Amino acid sequence: MASLSLKHIYKKYPGGVTAVSDFCLEIKDKEFLILVGPSGCGKTTTLRMIAGLEEISEGELFIGDKLVNDVAPKDRDIAMVFQNYALYPHMTVFDNMAFGLKLRKTPKEEIKRRVEEAARILDITHLLDRKPKALSGGQKQRVALGRAIVRKPMVFLLDEPLSNLDAKLRATMRTELTKIHQRIGTTFVYVTHDQTEAMTMATRIVVMKDGLIQQADTPQNLYDYPVNLFVAGFIGSPQMNFVECVLEEKGNGLYLTFGENAVKLPADKANNPALKDYIDKEVIMGIRPEDIYDGASYVESWADSVIETDVEVTELMGAEIYLYLRTGEESFIARVDNKSKARAGDVIKVALDASKIHIFDRDTERYIIH
Repeated sequence: MASLSLKHIYKKYPGGVTAVSDFCLEIKDKEFLILVGPSGCGKTTTLRMIAGLEEISEGELFIGDKLVNDVAPKDRDIAMVFQNYALYPHMTVFDNMAFGLKLRKTPKEEIKRRVEEAARILDITHLLDRKPKALSGGQKQRVALGRAIVRKPMVFLLDEPLSNLDAKLRATMRTELTKIHQRIGTTFVYVTHDQTEAMTMATRIVVMKDGLIQQADTPQNLYDYPVNLFVAGFIGSPQMNFVECVLEEKGNGLYLTFGENAVKLPADKANNPALKDYIDKEVIMGIRPEDIYDGASYVESWADSVIETDVEVTELMGAEIYLYLRTGEESFIARVDNKSKARAGDVIKVALDASKIHIFDRDTERYIIH
């Protein structure tokens, strides 16, 4: 097992294109770390540099306490699972899983033991004699994982391994991958653009944008304390609502005003010294859809943070309803109880849970208070 240390890693291509900039990260032994971000943010390039498939332009990469910048991929003691599985079509599942061990001249008995052990962990023992064409997408995914597990690498690298699966199978495989990680206790570094995968599986998430780390933290901390607008909008589904407001001081407190609306900040937020420099200035208010309520009891008890809105669309999601709301120039999404009576065309009052409001600097996009 091994930790990873990435120190000031850069990837520069000819023509002045920098794909990854000043990437600094300590990955703990047995951690399930997920790199997440939009397409082109540098997450796969980072993974390929760890694997040795891309050359590091600047910086140092350590696996355990060994500097591996110039170590060939085959000597790094890592295993990579690709998006397209890369199985040999003419070989059985057993031979696909055993292939890497045969190349290393592992004794036959040891190969058999390791393949059967991996097949048992992955619940594919009954498939060992089949060829890949006779397997479903989920089964192929397990075989690709099995081929990596039998090598007992120090680090697993997984590049969007679930993106070719349908939605239901993806949900099942998320759970399976988490169980596999717990069973084999190896360091996992996983790349995805799907923030649901990241939130449900990772012990820690690294959010990337334009080759730079935006924030590296636990899923819950990313959700509750995003450092900037990008992270706040990227993590969470539906995404956080953002509204341009003016922070105003009125007789009895601080208010966020926009259009005809004024939302009073609770005392603990209003007294935060970080807000002093922003009074009478434009800021961005962030509030998550689940922190907006349309129930009469909330509207009555949170009178200082009630806004009147037009309901544009309602989406029944089973256990809840998404309300697409508009007030003046601003749009909101609210996640409300499925017993909500709101319908498209209605004018309704909703209450914002002001204790859950985030405030961001309009120019730097960094958070001011959570």
